[in-house]
Amino acid sequence: MQGFVEFLTSAKIMELATDPRVLFLIAVVIVIAVLMRWKLVLLLLFAVGGILAVVRYTHPATGEGGVDQQMLIFVGGILAVAVILIYFLFIKGA
Repeated sequence: MQGFVEFLTSAKIMELATDPRVLFLIAVVIVIAVLMRWKLVLLLLFAVGGILAVVRYTHPATGEGGVDQQMLIFVGGILAVAVILIYFLFIKGA
């Protein structure tokens, strides 16, 4: 149990997002969710993937653009993910 806790505390999200084993596991979960028609699981995976993509795209270490431009892209990306989730969770389901 201690080793698992140390792994979780030392793991970085962006490193896990590019690990081939994690990507394979996510692909398997997506295929199962599509076959079983698990809408909430698919939306959760979309939300996590979308937020990771926005954070990776607007990462401040790249040095491109100013802080204001990166913040605007970050907020716009998060709002786009939120609007898509709201549509599929509340509007389309009604």
